[in-house]
Amino acid sequence: MRNSWKIYILAIVSFLVGTSEFVIAGILDMLASDIGVSVAAAGQLITVYSLAYAIGTPILIALTAKMDRRKLMLSALALFFVGNLITVSTTGYSMLMGARIILAISTGVFMVVALTMAAKLSYPNRQGSAIAKIILGFNLALILGVPLGRIIAGSYDWQIIFTGIGVLSLIAMLVLLPTIPKSEGEAPVPIREQLALFKNPRITVTLSISFFWILGYTILYTYITPFLLDITGMSERMVNIGLFTFGLASLIGSQVGGYGADKWGIPRTMIGGLLFHAGILFLLAAFSHSSIIVLPLLMLWSFFAWSTGPVQQVYLIGMAPQASGIILSLNNSIVQLGIALGAVIGGIVVENISLTATGWIGGVGVAIGLIPAIFSLTMRRKSTIIE
Repeated sequence: MRNSWKIYILAIVSFLVGTSEFVIAGILDMLASDIGVSVAAAGQLITVYSLAYAIGTPILIALTAKMDRRKLMLSALALFFVGNLITVSTTGYSMLMGARIILAISTGVFMVVALTMAAKLSYPNRQGSAIAKIILGFNLALILGVPLGRIIAGSYDWQIIFTGIGVLSLIAMLVLLPTIPKSEGEAPVPIREQLALFKNPRITVTLSISFFWILGYTILYTYITPFLLDITGMSERMVNIGLFTFGLASLIGSQVGGYGADKWGIPRTMIGGLLFHAGILFLLAAFSHSSIIVLPLLMLWSFFAWSTGPVQQVYLIGMAPQASGIILSLNNSIVQLGIALGAVIGGIVVENISLTATGWIGGVGVAIGLIPAIFSLTMRRKSTIIE
């Protein structure tokens, strides 16, 4: 693939920004203890992050539409560095909330630009695989970032994690400057016109797939560490192994999802992924007290959950190729809104029902996503026949 090495560099930086998002779930219990709040309250750091990502990203993408893509990417990383600096110097829960907001909007802008750049750098019939590589980098944060973050936090201090991420973000800026070519921005599109895309029924229905897919996923994933420690009864060492295998499966799943979109077609890959995703969440809840069963289920859950991302990205780009940046930005916002609501619902379930119930309710959330998926694919088939 042409420029494939540049796409891999973008994937590596995606790993960096992804770690800043995902690592919180891996150290949630430690962070809660350190800043003196409950696990459910600490989980709301994920809610605030996701809301800032969802609301801030499309606004900034609209305001910076004319900006050279490389310059925008470097600016986002500079803001990302500031967010990590505040995290390291935080003195309490409120300050940490502010830092998460800064990290969220900078990560959101970077990911939108990285995804659109990857699509432009690849051949038209290989866009699914190119996008999957960027998501691969993001998912590597689950494989390496989350378990390593927990080990570092347990051995030293959780703030050291963000010190390292901040330093690496500066290095990333120096690498991207000569690597990524200048690229003109798209025509500026006001937020009102961006939201006008929702008037297209097919786009609205398709975006709702992302919402329910990630909603169900987040209800359990936000509290995965206490789930494994307190319900499944895993040791600290087994939790680290579980998080590592979870991340490894997400890597494989995202690559298979991108391959599936190109090779097997969107309908089979999407519907199959959602079906297995929902079913495995139910099984995790049913067998939550058995570590022997939970460990392989974690891998299957992650595999099928993350196989959906690349398929959805390719599907959406195909609907509005002339506004790929806008539609990917909207999709990212919908995903982050789903994460925010999922963390809230998960916190309510943990506080009022049980940790185990997060699996049952998460499975229901993903299963609901099958409804708009089937509806959207039916609309797609009908429009193809008409054409």
